[in-house]
Amino acid sequence: MKQIDAHKSFGGQQLRFRHTSAVLNCDMTFSIYLPPQAEQHSVPALYWLSGLTCTDENFMIKAGAQQYAAKYGIAIITPDTSPRGEHVPNDPEGAYDIGLGAGFYVNATESPWDQHYHMYDYVVSELPELINPQFPIDGTKISISGHSMGGHGALIIALRNPKQYKSVSAFAPICSPINCPWGNKALSLYLGDDQANWKQYDTIELIKQSALNNLEHLPILIDQGDQDSFLQEQLKIKLLGDTCYEANYPMDIRIQVGYDHSYYFIASFIEEHIRFHALYL
Repeated sequence: MKQIDAHKSFGGQQLRFRHTSAVLNCDMTFSIYLPPQAEQHSVPALYWLSGLTCTDENFMIKAGAQQYAAKYGIAIITPDTSPRGEHVPNDPEGAYDIGLGAGFYVNATESPWDQHYHMYDYVVSELPELINPQFPIDGTKISISGHSMGGHGALIIALRNPKQYKSVSAFAPICSPINCPWGNKALSLYLGDDQANWKQYDTIELIKQSALNNLEHLPILIDQGDQDSFLQEQLKIKLLGDTCYEANYPMDIRIQVGYDHSYYFIASFIEEHIRFHALYL
């Protein structure tokens, strides 16, 4: 790893690193906030997954989360949203919802994406294995959260790995890629046309599977603004609520009146999410 940025923030350290990823076959950056408590002992960590077009920096700059991470003694780790580099394939038309900045936290199986787009393995395995030995992080106390595409990533990763995470939360997540235009486009290109292969990356399908197999229930908190322009077509929060009810899967889904899809929304409720995770970390 090579450190490429550092700032003091609320008594802790806001750091940024570059490293070579074997999983993604390219160089990657990630940001990490270490609260002041990390100077004395290992601390729990919250992984944050950002949405379409974002990098590892958007959340750290815009959400105002460091003050609450310092208050509750939690590190925050933000990976990038896709592989990067001149040799990494991108959408030929430069669309924002596929390719660079739009990894969707899946392991791609279709060419040309399959050489680099393995964001699921990067977040679940490679990045923690890189970070935990190098920083004062308690690897047994990890939670995950995210926004939009990153909310989708946080939910599917936690639901598939309930023993690895203590809790999960999301802001305006893409709840069912199988049932929305963003998801249909991304999953068909990354995974092929067989929708049976998509189900492992769809929160709705994972909730159904959890109910059928009587899997462990994680604490889950979701906030969704009712003025979100993507609410009906892309996010499908009502479908998630209906599925949880039918599957008897407990989940705290809060509709926030007047809020949209922006970081103003995230900044308004990020302390409540960090406090929620602190209960389980």
